[in-house]
Amino acid sequence: MKHPTRTMSAAVAAGLILLTAACGYRVAGTASRLPPDIRTIAIPEFTNKSTRFRIEQKVSDAVTREFIERTSFRVTPDPKGADAELKGTINSVRSGVLTFDPNTGRATTFEIQVTASVELVDLHTKKVVFSNPNYIFREEYQVSQSTTALYEESEPALDRLSRDFARTLVTDIVENF
Repeated sequence: MKHPTRTMSAAVAAGLILLTAACGYRVAGTASRLPPDIRTIAIPEFTNKSTRFRIEQKVSDAVTREFIERTSFRVTPDPKGADAELKGTINSVRSGVLTFDPNTGRATTFEIQVTASVELVDLHTKKVVFSNPNYIFREEYQVSQSTTALYEESEPALDRLSRDFARTLVTDIVENF
């Protein structure tokens, strides 16, 4: 003989599971905004409209690495044979002083800001699958009081900024939140 409380509990649990599945809850990183026929994404080097030398290479490399590490998409630099193409443009790179040493008047903290636009195009339908014309990323860095280290500090900041940009971009494209 079945126990009515167990049967009722099992029915309620099954109902909650079905309701949760129907509401669209998913484990983060498993949902995708992309059409299912997109398996290969071309990521050519970004275009650089800024005055910052080689920033497009840093950002393109970081985005490519992030797609390879976090997704199951095949990544190629060449759009031939790809299902989608990710086009990016670095529109500007600006930097400025955030803080000064009150004793010497010298800058101690800088901020670097990169503004970019990105578009993912389905190469089968020629439709834009994802677009953000105004990504803005900032990174702070401390400046050594020795003048020779002044320029050395901005490159690691740009590396960190590129990784943050790539992480955010891949999340925005792939996850359905």
